[in-house]
Amino acid sequence: QWMTAARGIIHEEYHAPGYARTGGPFRMVQLWVNLPAKDKMAPAGYQGIVAADIPSVALPGGGTARVIAGELLGAKGPARTFTPINVWDVALTDGAETTLSLPVGHNALLVVLTGTVRVNDAEPAGEAQVVQLSREGAEITLRADAATTLLVLTGEPIDEPIAGYGPFVMNSREDIVQAIVDFNNGRFLGEPA
Repeated sequence: QWMTAARGIIHEEYHAPGYARTGGPFRMVQLWVNLPAKDKMAPAGYQGIVAADIPSVALPGGGTARVIAGELLGAKGPARTFTPINVWDVALTDGAETTLSLPVGHNALLVVLTGTVRVNDAEPAGEAQVVQLSREGAEITLRADAATTLLVLTGEPIDEPIAGYGPFVMNSREDIVQAIVDFNNGRFLGEPA
């Protein structure tokens, strides 16, 4: 799922009743990408993305990457974004070593989902660990110490202040107060009829 939670969405997640009763394996990653101030009141949007929509590329040195947003090795992800971002779902084979080009100036993170990886020959990062990368870097070298899955996330910095309260993320305390007033007066979904 790819959602633009701008004006008019109240987002709530829940599990299917059967899963809630019996449980079972469950893994998910939820990413929140801030919108620039000029787009915070854009119409809300939803984009259902299925596996068949996501291109996959072979990585030199062993592994694959699914390109969900942005571009990698000529493959373009299907997710529509307001600012330039990359979301790559990477699977490295045991012993794989590959180098990825990153946009200079982007904020960049690597999130290890399973396995162990060394980033630029640093100490290994394991499951559920996050590696923050420098904005100045243009490349990262990944070496898998075991079969590893990870996310590579980059985004052009917005460089605006952030204020949050409850489900609202705006740019100032005053913007938050106005969003709450709009919500309480039924204007969150647009002007009342």
